[in-house]
Amino acid sequence: MLLRSFVPLSLLALLLSGPVAAVDHEKGKEINGTCAACHSENGQGGKRGEYPRIAGQGVKYIESQLRNFRSRTRINIPMFPYTQERELSDEDIKDIAAYLNAIELPTKMPVFKGDEDALTKLQIADRVMIIPRAEGDLENGGQIYQKQCAACHGKTGKGRGMFPMLVGQYTNYLKRQVDLYLKGDRPHDEEGVVGVLNGLKEKDVQDVLAYLTSIQEPKE
Repeated sequence: MLLRSFVPLSLLALLLSGPVAAVDHEKGKEINGTCAACHSENGQGGKRGEYPRIAGQGVKYIESQLRNFRSRTRINIPMFPYTQERELSDEDIKDIAAYLNAIELPTKMPVFKGDEDALTKLQIADRVMIIPRAEGDLENGGQIYQKQCAACHGKTGKGRGMFPMLVGQYTNYLKRQVDLYLKGDRPHDEEGVVGVLNGLKEKDVQDVLAYLTSIQEPKE
C-alpha cells in the first residue's frame, strides 16, 4: 500500500519559491551616506519640506520609487545622479529600503538627564520629528481622509504596501506633490493621471493635510 504524504500549500509555496535573499543593513547604511546629503543622516528630510522624510517609509514604496527614478518613469533632477550615475542595483535598492524603513524617529522631545554635552543634546534633538500643525478644518479633513484615502494609506496614515506613509511627512512636501499630481506631472500611483485628488477642492486638500498633522502619535 502506497502512503501519500500531504504538504500544506503554504509550506509547498515556500519550498518552491527558493531561498530569499537577506538584506544587508550595513550596505544600506553605507548607501544612505549618499542620501544623507539631502535627506539627512537619519532620513528626516529637509526642514522646510524641500526633501521628503524617508525614515520609516514603507519598504515596497521606497523600492518602487527608486526603480521609477532609475528607469526615469518618475523624473526627478536631484535624484538623477544617485540612481543613474551610481547605477543602483536591485540589491542596493532592497538594502537601502530596508535600512530606511527600520529608522525610528521619536515625535516627542526627550527629557535630558543633565549630564549630556551640547553636541549630544543637539544630536538627540535632531532626531525628533515633530511636524507643525497645519491650519484647516480637522473634522472635514478627517472625514475625507478616512473615506477616500485610508483604504490605500491606512487609517492612521502610516501607509500600506505600495502606498506611502503620509503621517509625519512635511506638509509643504505633501502639498507640492499634490500640486504635481493635479498638473499631471506626477501620475498618481496605479491611477494614471487622474485619481482621488482630482475630485477634491483646494480647501479639502488643505483640511486633509491639517488632519494628518493632528494624528501624529508621540512616542514615550
